[in-house]
Amino acid sequence: MALHVILSERSKKVKRLNDSPVARWTVLFIVATAMMMGYFVNDVMSPLETLLEMPRSQGGLGWTPSDYGFFSGAGSFINVFLLMLFFSGIILDKTGIRFTGTLACSLMVVGTIIKYYGVTVPMDGTISFFEFQLPASVAMASLGFAIFGVGYEMTGITVSKAMVRWFKGHELALAMGIQLAMARLGTAAALSLSAPIARHFSLSAPLLVALSFLIIGLLAFLVFCVMDRRMDIGSSRQQSDVSDEFRWSDIGMTLHSSGFWLITLFCVLFYSAVSPFLKFSTRLMVIKYGVDPDIAGFFSSIAPFGTILMTPLFGLVYDRYGKGVSIVITGALMLTAVHFGFSLPMHSSTIAIALMVILSIGYSMAPAALWPCVPKIIPLKCLGTAYSMIFFIQNFGRAIIPMLVGRANESDPTYTSSMLIFGFTALGAVAVAVTMLMVDHRKGYGLQLPNITFSH
Repeated sequence: MALHVILSERSKKVKRLNDSPVARWTVLFIVATAMMMGYFVNDVMSPLETLLEMPRSQGGLGWTPSDYGFFSGAGSFINVFLLMLFFSGIILDKTGIRFTGTLACSLMVVGTIIKYYGVTVPMDGTISFFEFQLPASVAMASLGFAIFGVGYEMTGITVSKAMVRWFKGHELALAMGIQLAMARLGTAAALSLSAPIARHFSLSAPLLVALSFLIIGLLAFLVFCVMDRRMDIGSSRQQSDVSDEFRWSDIGMTLHSSGFWLITLFCVLFYSAVSPFLKFSTRLMVIKYGVDPDIAGFFSSIAPFGTILMTPLFGLVYDRYGKGVSIVITGALMLTAVHFGFSLPMHSSTIAIALMVILSIGYSMAPAALWPCVPKIIPLKCLGTAYSMIFFIQNFGRAIIPMLVGRANESDPTYTSSMLIFGFTALGAVAVAVTMLMVDHRKGYGLQLPNITFSH
């Protein structure tokens, strides 16, 4: 009886920690900081494409557009072709949030060190990789980016599960919106600061800054581990972990959900039309719209900067008023219009700014409503595996699209062909979102219902 009372009191203490607004918003800030640093590093090379393609005599590395396209897609190679992102979900469900997050942050640090080595150390010769003949610097930098990509995506699914663990029954969509906003801040900072830092110091300087940020993110996650451990104090392993224990049957349960496949397909198309575009957008601004290379990154950063405020706003709207799929459809339509707009023979920098503003709105709307939909379709105990499978399949698009766009830019330097690739990809996302609305009406997932009502 005495032991039962002690365990009961400790369970209450754990519950109070989870219900404390100060505790859960502190957790949000900590894990979002780790994710933000990863986003900064993921895009730190994007504004440097023009510099990377300059001859070595002028401070560049002599890369070609195809080399840069290969490097941009390399972040997804291990995740996609070696199934690492799929196994990351299993690791998450088997070992928990704390171990997986620490491992993920460490992999990001190691990958960035290798990428830095590839960019800074002179290398001769070429390396064959399927039909690609890669300069040694491209191969080394791509290897580092691929290792970084494993940790980057592993961090993403870990943070997503951490948000559900700490905010289920509370402000989940708002919390996810703020986490996404902070991640976009990392992207915006990379697009804005990378080129000026490289021009005023050296091509490798942005990577040193990025490495420092990753170390800060790793330390922040270790602080989260201390807080998260307190959630388990007083609970037996069976009480705390039984609902999260990985089972192979969970994969079958997830794969039989039509809602899961629609969300996954939407992610493949939508993010393939956004993330790779941002990697090429800085050079687009220079080549097509005549923007000075020193400020072209600021044009590209309009999209992620705009999401910093708007993503939490749309998350709050979804929490209180619902209409999640309608918000997703609207965001995808705006993205489609932007890419077709970039394909038109108009060369005004004012038009480019206007299109980037519209892109920032669409880029805020769709993710803010999409990710809180996943726990409405997939049970909590399957979330780790479900998120990993969504991100795993999504990486196919993120690996293939940059290569197609890199080839398209070589044959059509006006960027018309590449923008049409992005435009039709976004249009496919619209079609999938409309189908999602019809399936939700038939299955009754509650995707159009307010999250606060749903949570309680």
